[in-house]
Amino acid sequence: MDGLRDFIDFEEGNIPLILSVPHGGLFECDAIPQRSKGILGIDKGTIELSKNLIEHIRINYDKEKLGFKRPFYISSNVRRNKIDLNRIEQEAFNQNSFLAREIYRFYHKKLKEAVYNNLKKFGSSLLVDIHGFEKNNRPPGLRDVDVILGTNNLGAFYNEPIPKKDWKNNIRGKIIKKLVHLDIPIAPGHPRRREYVLTGGYITTKYGASSIQNSRAIQIEFSDRIRISDKSLKDKVIKALADVFFDDFVGV
Repeated sequence: MDGLRDFIDFEEGNIPLILSVPHGGLFECDAIPQRSKGILGIDKGTIELSKNLIEHIRINYDKEKLGFKRPFYISSNVRRNKIDLNRIEQEAFNQNSFLAREIYRFYHKKLKEAVYNNLKKFGSSLLVDIHGFEKNNRPPGLRDVDVILGTNNLGAFYNEPIPKKDWKNNIRGKIIKKLVHLDIPIAPGHPRRREYVLTGGYITTKYGASSIQNSRAIQIEFSDRIRISDKSLKDKVIKALADVFFDDFVGV
């Protein structure tokens, strides 16, 4: 499996946070046939964004003299038009490709290992699946946002429904509160406006609370404005998220 490091980048962590970046890879990989169905575009800039987020989390721990701390990190170097790691295996790649199958299974093997390692060591785990969206592609009439949170309607946080009054107390609620305070448009975030909402995909379903007890998962979608065109906004959002994650895990 060591040879798959050319296709999958990962680093072990020592806090119960996992960052997954399945759609940011640029490697064309001629040995893998192209997919014929589904979304094929790259979530440009998500790998760089996730690494910046890791660095800000590390800095927060360092400032408080809490030692070297970092989340588990995994990303695909392969273009999404070859493998979509946020799909079930039967839909993720050309089924005739042995290499694509090995890469896909390796990625999910590492995610599963990270989740269960966190549960064993810390009693809980949070997986953050990082994606991108283009603001101009949102359906007409919906509120313009720069960050979208998906938790499969909170099924990735809780294996049973919770009262709406308690929604703000989880990590999703804390992220919303932080970004709203900074005037960064986020969905869900406005109860009286139609919003562009993405509920989350295969990864949040597979590794969230509805599938694994005490494991939480959230899909964070960043606009192209954050990822590509507005560095000051990108820095602002990354610092805000790093602060929220640090506050959530500082006691572990």
